[in-house]
Amino acid sequence: MASRTDYPDISDYGIISDMHSCALVSSAGSVDWCCFPRFDSDAIFGRILDWDKGGYFKIAPRNSHAVNRRYIPGTNILQTTFTTNNGVAQLTDFMPVHHDEDVPIEPYKVGQTHQIMRIIECIEGSVALDLACHPRFEYGSIVPHTQLFSANIGFAHGGANAISLYCSVPLRMVEGGFVSEGTLRQGQKAFAIVTYETRFSYDSLSLNSRAIEQSLAEATQYWQNWSDLCTYEGPYADYVQRSALTLKALTYAPSGGMVAAPTTSLPELIGGERNWDYRYTWIRDASFAIYGLHIIGYQNEAKAFRNWIQWATVGRARDLHIMYGLGGERRLTEVSLQDLCGYRDSAPARIGNGAYDQFQLDAYGELLDSAHLYRRFIGPIDGEYWAYLLQIVDYVLENWEAPDEGVWEARSGRQHNVFSKAWCWVALDRAIKMVAALDLPGDVNLWKRVRTEIREQILEQGFNEKRGVFTQAYGSDLLDSANLMLPLIGFIKADDPRMLATIRATQRELTSEQGFLYRYRGFDDGLHGEEGTFNICSFWMCDNLIMLGELDEATDLFDRLLEHTNDLGLMSEEIDPHTGEMLGNFPQAFSHLSIINTAVQLQRARRRQKRRAARDY
Repeated sequence: MASRTDYPDISDYGIISDMHSCALVSSAGSVDWCCFPRFDSDAIFGRILDWDKGGYFKIAPRNSHAVNRRYIPGTNILQTTFTTNNGVAQLTDFMPVHHDEDVPIEPYKVGQTHQIMRIIECIEGSVALDLACHPRFEYGSIVPHTQLFSANIGFAHGGANAISLYCSVPLRMVEGGFVSEGTLRQGQKAFAIVTYETRFSYDSLSLNSRAIEQSLAEATQYWQNWSDLCTYEGPYADYVQRSALTLKALTYAPSGGMVAAPTTSLPELIGGERNWDYRYTWIRDASFAIYGLHIIGYQNEAKAFRNWIQWATVGRARDLHIMYGLGGERRLTEVSLQDLCGYRDSAPARIGNGAYDQFQLDAYGELLDSAHLYRRFIGPIDGEYWAYLLQIVDYVLENWEAPDEGVWEARSGRQHNVFSKAWCWVALDRAIKMVAALDLPGDVNLWKRVRTEIREQILEQGFNEKRGVFTQAYGSDLLDSANLMLPLIGFIKADDPRMLATIRATQRELTSEQGFLYRYRGFDDGLHGEEGTFNICSFWMCDNLIMLGELDEATDLFDRLLEHTNDLGLMSEEIDPHTGEMLGNFPQAFSHLSIINTAVQLQRARRRQKRRAARDY
């Protein structure tokens, strides 16, 4: 029976992706998470959620005592170097990226296979290797039937799933899986490939070392060509590029949607119940993603995300959801996997997300803001989509005074959240701006009147005169880091005395000993236990400090946040306030979008500072 110490830290993982799915690979050379054929499909390897039942695919030298790893520069191809007493071996892990050469940004043709390819090479001395491949279908509930087609090809199937395993070193079959051993000497390589089989096509039968090396060369070229499109040059360029590559890895190529994270149920508190499925696309990601991708040169990805938004959300305004499946699916029923113990005994492990149909008013503003940003930076809004956005505006006019569950998806009921009201203001503000810029139809006079009403109500009821701060909800005394967004969306200036007091109070009351921000404290969100500090809130504080001109303080906080990326530059959702370890689903799209945005804003602010200094001189 596994103990909590058997599980690697969340930070121990790297990600590889084919933009349909991905795999998390530990520093021990083990694939401990992979869902085929989509990010949100059932797990094929899933022992990150149950060390005994989940399944894994490991290749590593026996008795290695030092490990170093990196991504091949400009790629999502992971290289792990193991040092043993007798030699050194390098493991290269990737998923082939198939794309049309005429459209190098749009990968995948229909019917391509999904594979994890692994190449291990002895680069010094000799190295004894062990391979273990134990698929467990449907999140560990099915131990597959296995068979060997030859000394080098195994097949495992159960339920609706099947995989084949090709290994250049002869395989042995064990219950529910395959193992192999061998020794490599300097210059020798071994290959192992898992292929997701959808039609009993046995694609691995045609594999050979030359084809695998060719796939590696093509994948390297693809990622490096994509990385070269990044326009950002300046401080933190390595972090910005890795964040961009991570966001691309989290993108579902057929639709353009981006998962919030590729995992489910990695906990916000070890041993706690705050474990959620993030393998879906949230509406609020849209404006952040469109802006974040645009400012570093990725117009096509921003267009693809906008197209996904338009595809997934159209219909009746009242039916808008806060999140959708990767193809636009709307019913994301939440289920607890009772047979799994969860990461380090953090039960329950969940699939689906019960918040999908929550009433969150900010989603309407974020949808309008994403259209506004698209209009500003990429292209016009067509008439058909504008007609739908007009429905969204009408819905905001009718419902902005209603209470909602709020941005943090509380399960304790509805209240009048200040953040939500502010985004209703954004919805009307952006609609007004789009009408003016594009000569679109709309009742601008009405919108302006209601926009003013919303602002006045927030300033009257969302600002606590006794405390002198904006609070989480009307009539509340509690702070909420979400209100750090108010200057960022243009609702109020950061140096307005009311906002400045809110920023200072947030620094005092919602900041951990490490200097990072909690979402809130003292709020009954309907769940047991505490949580870690929320990375995006700390980035919002950076952005507020930049707007205040406190660039040294912003830089210091930004640097400390970046220290909590792992050795590969990847970041989770939260940080444990006591240990500094990563918490929550990983890697987190919001965290990497924030790295990009804050790096760019810092660079721009430093340039403005230098220009002012030159003028004054």
